[in-house]
Amino acid sequence: MTPLGDLMLRRIAATGPMPLSDYMADCLLHPEHGYYSTRDPLGRAGDFITAPEISQMFGEVVGLALAQAWLDQGAPDRFILAELGPGRGTLMADALRATQGVPGFQAAAQLHLVEASATLRAMQSERLPDARHVDSLDALPEAPLFLVANEFFDALPIRQFQRDAQGWREVMVGAQDGELTPGLSEPAPLAALDHRIADTQPGDIVETCPSLPGLVAQIGQRIALHGGAALIVDYGDWRSMGDTLQAVQGHNRVDPFAAPGLADLTAHVDFEAIADAAAPARATRLTAQGVFLERLGITERARTLARNMDAATLDSHVAAHRRLTHPDQMGHLFKVMGLFPEEGPPPPGLDA
Repeated sequence: MTPLGDLMLRRIAATGPMPLSDYMADCLLHPEHGYYSTRDPLGRAGDFITAPEISQMFGEVVGLALAQAWLDQGAPDRFILAELGPGRGTLMADALRATQGVPGFQAAAQLHLVEASATLRAMQSERLPDARHVDSLDALPEAPLFLVANEFFDALPIRQFQRDAQGWREVMVGAQDGELTPGLSEPAPLAALDHRIADTQPGDIVETCPSLPGLVAQIGQRIALHGGAALIVDYGDWRSMGDTLQAVQGHNRVDPFAAPGLADLTAHVDFEAIADAAAPARATRLTAQGVFLERLGITERARTLARNMDAATLDSHVAAHRRLTHPDQMGHLFKVMGLFPEEGPPPPGLDA
């Protein structure tokens, strides 16, 4: 058992099983033993790789989409350019490089990065020395907000509930024979899931993300009040159904309860919950990542970059384009939703 696991076993012995959301929060963000508190998880030497690390094209077209959204809203002379959970800063660095030719965009932008990990903050500062780090959305200045969140919401702690004939049973993390193991609470009614009775049956699992509505509401309120747009890119679908909790270590899936603090924990994003929480801003239709990137011109960008590549580099480049866009890879599993003002146009690549 890991040091964090030993702490959890002692906690469970003293106070009983914990909700899955508490378990995830400790695994990811415990100040001493949490996954994101202790390492750089990205890249081939880490545990997983995200779209910006696969190819510069991803950050470039996303940056140009935000710049076009800024132009579509009258090019305000001061705005907040923000990213939630920026990883190594790769996406934003590529976005800034691509938008250098958009007159006035970077002069008006005030770059803010919302990041909890001290390790990743240090890496972001090297790549984006002009960025200001903040701990939360609350700390962003009041101004038009143009924001991107790529694989941010999937890492937020979730709760799981299993439908029961008499209500819902919550998945709780307990202990058995010195190991952490999931179990179920006693059945009870749950008003927050009354709307899921019609589309579930006993045994089905529904996931909720306690912090998601508040975060999305903050973004939506800022966009509605000041203008701006948000691009949310993540894996998931319109409505939660089934057990989607997964742990990844060394690019392989592992038991989520075997090594607390040493593996990345994520779950599919419920985009219906994002759309519901966005008011008074509007949410776009949910769009597959591959479709979104093609609409933004990623294939044309790929052809431009390919002109001066040698054979080996070209093979890698083509594979990266396919990985980002093809339905059998990230193109369909990952989805995109935009937030925008009631009276404004949707962000480029998305439909109202």
